[in-house]
Amino acid sequence: MAPMGIRLSPLGVAVFCLLGLGVLYHLYSGFLAGRFSLFGLGGEPGGDGAAGPAAAADGGTVDLREMLAVSVLAAVRGGDEVRRVRESNVLHEKSKGKTREGAEDKMTSGDVLSNRKMFYLLKTAFPNVQINTEEHVDAADQEVILWDRKIPEDILKEIATPKEVPAESVTVWIDPLDATQEYTEDLRKYVTTMVCVAVNGKPVLGVIHKPFSEYTAWAMVDGGSNVKARISYNEKTPRIVVSRSHSGMVKQVALQTFGNQTTIIPAGGAGYKVLALLDVPDKSQEKADLYIHVTYIKKWDICAGNAILKALGGHMTTLSGEEISYTGSDGIEGGLLASIRMNHQALVRKLPDLEKGHK
Repeated sequence: MAPMGIRLSPLGVAVFCLLGLGVLYHLYSGFLAGRFSLFGLGGEPGGDGAAGPAAAADGGTVDLREMLAVSVLAAVRGGDEVRRVRESNVLHEKSKGKTREGAEDKMTSGDVLSNRKMFYLLKTAFPNVQINTEEHVDAADQEVILWDRKIPEDILKEIATPKEVPAESVTVWIDPLDATQEYTEDLRKYVTTMVCVAVNGKPVLGVIHKPFSEYTAWAMVDGGSNVKARISYNEKTPRIVVSRSHSGMVKQVALQTFGNQTTIIPAGGAGYKVLALLDVPDKSQEKADLYIHVTYIKKWDICAGNAILKALGGHMTTLSGEEISYTGSDGIEGGLLASIRMNHQALVRKLPDLEKGHK
């Protein structure tokens, strides 16, 4: 008997070929996508590093919950460098110039190494967002620091669902070592590392980490937090936390405004001063009712604190009561007033001379 054959019509051949091409296309396109996503994050195919967030890979949106997780990790990693350098007692201290008040604007190895860890961790995870940092980022020191894409349980407990925003609307502000002057004096309690995320110029996510007590405060506006306000505040005769460098300026006006029972607390670091307004379980942390600053200040010093206060129902404004925008220039001229659980606008009206005298 002659063998039997299978005949395919021309239409059947065409359908078979199209199906085969479709399978090959999907396999090959998936392979290429995997390679490009790894190279885009600075990784190598087959390496042991995890890719960054899926949202960052497509460049369209980012998840603020993921940004909070990476921001906390960045602040802690930066803090590890700050602590390591301080404990080595080899700071390589130098001056970047003079501040507007005439003080030395200092920089140390702690600033530089913390900045490198914080910047590249955030940049690798979220390559399409703008990052502003206090210290210069040298391309020769570039690192690939990958995030494992794990969101800590304390964040998941407070913020159960993703919060997507356009990547182009996001600005990240990094302060790799707040209170450098105090750091060089070995006044460790004032030192913090900070990350803030602003969306369309509004602070929505803040992290303040204290490297030497290993305490971290974080909060997201309309999200959640791991820190809270204190039960009560003294609005009539408040304790006011101010910069160590110009406590006398504030004291004179504060005594005129609130009376002789007002207490002035000189302190270093804007992050430390914001934490002074909150219920912080750190024995080295002083407590205050108001935070007042009367001179020019950089936005990376205050953005994280602003976001945390806002998330908890507090306020941080210029001395004239204007909201602070975290886009454009890197500093503000109008001083600042920070409060929580107080009538903030009433406080603004009590301090008209403070801004006029020290603009």
